[in-house]
Formats: sequence, C-alpha cells, structure tokens
Amino acid sequence: MENEQAKNPNLRAHHDYRRKKSAKEMQVQVITFALMIFLTIVAFIAVGTGDFSVKFIIPFILLLAVIQVGFQLYYFMHASQKGHELPMFFMYSAVIIAFVTVLAFVTIIWW
Repeated sequence: MENEQAKNPNLRAHHDYRRKKSAKEMQVQVITFALMIFLTIVAFIAVGTGDFSVKFIIPFILLLAVIQVGFQLYYFMHASQKGHELPMFFMYSAVIIAFVTVLAFVTIIWW
C-alpha cells in the first residue's frame, strides 16, 4: 500500500482526506457522547435533589430523553450522512403520526 501511495499522488491525497474526515467524525461522536452523559447526569441530579415537583420533573426528563434520542439517531446511527434521506423521511413521518395519535387520544380523554 505504501508503495502504491508513493507512486500515485491522488491515492495519497485520498488517503489523507479520508483520515481527516474520519478524525472529524470521531471528534463529533465523542462530543455527542459527552453531551449525552451530561444530560443523563442532569436528569439524575434533578430527580435526586428532590427540590422540584413531579409536574416539572416528568416533562423535563421526557425532554432530555427526546434530545438524547435525536442525538443517537442523528449521530450514532449516521443518519446525517448521504444516502439516508428515505429512511429518515419514514422515521420523521412515524414520529409525526405517533405525536398526532397521542395528542388525539389525550384530547379525547381530557375533553
């Protein structure tokens, strides 16, 4: 491989490009992982302190969970890369349908 790279400068440039791109992707994944750990710690602290009411804690934890699901889908499942538009369309459609369904049932029960 080294011999081929020395003979073909385009191959060396492609290798350098892929290396930089992989390093950048790894950096983004590590930062995202750290953010998810931070959100988990915030949720534990919010519950553990006991200073907040249940009416605040439940929506707060659900919000943190939705943010973490978004991070996991977008970064760890590589949904941000090219070629994943159709599966992401179906996932977003399913989320919208689920939200509307839950909203409809909640509306029917409460009114």
